[in-house]
Amino acid sequence: MELPVVVGVDGSDASLEALDWAVDEAAVHGRALRIVYASLWERYEGFVPSVHGERPVPRVMAENIVGVAEHRASRLRPEVKCSRAVLPEEPVDALVREGDRAFAVVVGSRGRGPLTGMLLGSVGLGVAGRARCPTVVVRGAGPNRHHHFRRVVLGVGESAEESAGVEFAFREAELHGSELLAVHAWRRPIDEVAGTDADTRVRRAEGLLADVLDSPSAAHWKVPVRQETVEGSARQALLRRAEAADLLVVGAGRRHGLMGLQLGLVDHAVLHHAGCPVAVVPRA
Repeated sequence: MELPVVVGVDGSDASLEALDWAVDEAAVHGRALRIVYASLWERYEGFVPSVHGERPVPRVMAENIVGVAEHRASRLRPEVKCSRAVLPEEPVDALVREGDRAFAVVVGSRGRGPLTGMLLGSVGLGVAGRARCPTVVVRGAGPNRHHHFRRVVLGVGESAEESAGVEFAFREAELHGSELLAVHAWRRPIDEVAGTDADTRVRRAEGLLADVLDSPSAAHWKVPVRQETVEGSARQALLRRAEAADLLVVGAGRRHGLMGLQLGLVDHAVLHHAGCPVAVVPRA
């Protein structure tokens, strides 16, 4: 059975943007969509008034949110099979658990509540840092969210083995009819004289990109590919290219002996600031 695309909703505008992106993703991949709302309302049910002895108001609100989301998804993509769940759990815990049986978990860049002004909501960051499947945080303006640019950007790390998400990025590019732009940024040591051995460093960076793009994860996808090596900050390089992209794919490694992923400075920067949806793909 094909694993579904899971999307977290909470009724906010950002979660509706995530829903729209997720149902389109499910349609393109031929997968089902699972719509999840999670909250700890049951912990407080004894303190929340019900209406004439009926279900507590927060429960009714939760069911309305997933009902509206399911109707919206069915209207946008009637061919996608939808299921829904209302879970009495912390949202991060629920979505991480759902991700164990998912192709990907999709969340909005912000949520409801007093911290909506944050660059990235706590749910998005928590899921991206703990899920065992790819997490997509839906960001950016309409053209970026709706595949206007026909470009997927892949951030390539310091070694081919560390570059997670290669197959994910190539698959996305092929299914959406997009090009793939592979980007690797490098820095010279602080004590190195400007110009010293620069050609060698450029060749090394180009060789790394070639190794990644010739890997088995990339070989069988029919995608137009461009590659760029950039001297300087990886964060700045990826953020600049994300402005004219439909998806930015980065990898995250497992913490040794701990649950969750090691989200580095680059991961945090793009999750908070990228101008397009960001996919964080765990390394094995």
